[in-house]
Amino acid sequence: MTEVAKPSAIIKLLPKRDESIKRFHPWVFSGAIRAIQGEPQEGDLVKVVSHDEEPLAIGHYAPESITVRILSFDADEEVNEDFWSRKLATALRLRQDCNLIRKDNNVMRLVHGEGDGMPGLIIDIYGRTAVLQAHSAGMHYARISIANALKNILGNIIDAVYYKSENTLPFKANLDAHDGFLTGRVEEEPVQENGILFYPDWSRGQKTGFFIDQRNNRALLEHYAFNKKVLNTFCYTGGFSLYALRGGAQEVHSVDSSAKAMSLTDKNVGLNIKPEEALLRHKSITTDAFKYLEEMPQGYYDLIVLDPPAFAKHRKVLRNALQGYRRINAEAFKKIAPGGILFTFSCSQAVSREEFRLSVFSAAASTGRRVRILHQLTQPEDHPINIYHPEGEYLKGLVLRVE
Repeated sequence: MTEVAKPSAIIKLLPKRDESIKRFHPWVFSGAIRAIQGEPQEGDLVKVVSHDEEPLAIGHYAPESITVRILSFDADEEVNEDFWSRKLATALRLRQDCNLIRKDNNVMRLVHGEGDGMPGLIIDIYGRTAVLQAHSAGMHYARISIANALKNILGNIIDAVYYKSENTLPFKANLDAHDGFLTGRVEEEPVQENGILFYPDWSRGQKTGFFIDQRNNRALLEHYAFNKKVLNTFCYTGGFSLYALRGGAQEVHSVDSSAKAMSLTDKNVGLNIKPEEALLRHKSITTDAFKYLEEMPQGYYDLIVLDPPAFAKHRKVLRNALQGYRRINAEAFKKIAPGGILFTFSCSQAVSREEFRLSVFSAAASTGRRVRILHQLTQPEDHPINIYHPEGEYLKGLVLRVE
């Protein structure tokens, strides 16, 4: 199946259920629907109208709780290659205005779903390669049009478009998607983030190959790292570790349960630091981060990073997730040296900023340590939050001083 530029059905809303769309919220929930005129298939374009037939929007259809993800609030707009080119050009201008395309920085997120008016679509740039990731059937069907539009808009920046959606598409749609290049072919090679070299792993790695969303927070950690003993837990490819080393950390320990991740961390350290210096200042430890925190010596580390994977993918497991955040932060509070700095994060969209902060507060209170907030962190400018879609704020972080 390929993308259809015109809607295949009409979604008619219940009375008074059009208010959120008129406030530009990009989702239509199943409970707001009065009738469906036509027989749309998952991924089809559909038109959304009010109970009295007022045209409201067009978007991608899915037979689930979020029934329509809105692409345009102009219900008559055609979704074709020109449409995607206009959307991508707008997204690119934002990144250019934020000065993210520089000689020392060729890694960025070009499209961040609802934040860029393209729900269900992620596009990350790694040097000469754009990695396209679809989270909806509609975006899967549009992938070729989007890849062509990418080449038109970024032809002087990228040489290839890689599709990485095998594990992100709704499994019930039976799309049989396969990862691979849509246009061009580029070997994975080192890229630069703020002058630090990393190997992206878009073919086998998590997300699109690297956690771009922590760029600004890694740069902040570099500011605090001088002459400190640093512990980076759940380190994955060692992003925070590399910034700490460049910032003059005395010693950096990177911890992750994945041997593959630790191998990539060592590879990245080798790109930036001479082998003899790396032996003295960096150590990779393959073990469970919770276990390491429980067993590590008291007062050894001056700076600790807690950047775990999402503990809660949805609200049903929220209670367990909050307990996980309390547990891991309590261990860090107990063990960190007096005057130490703790960088702690949640990337769970289901966990609100207030809930995360309360979990960290509870952990601090249980240890009796004096704790002050130095910074409240979020996602960077290339992961924008649509003001009409507050659900898009997923990354929360705190920088704390622990006496």
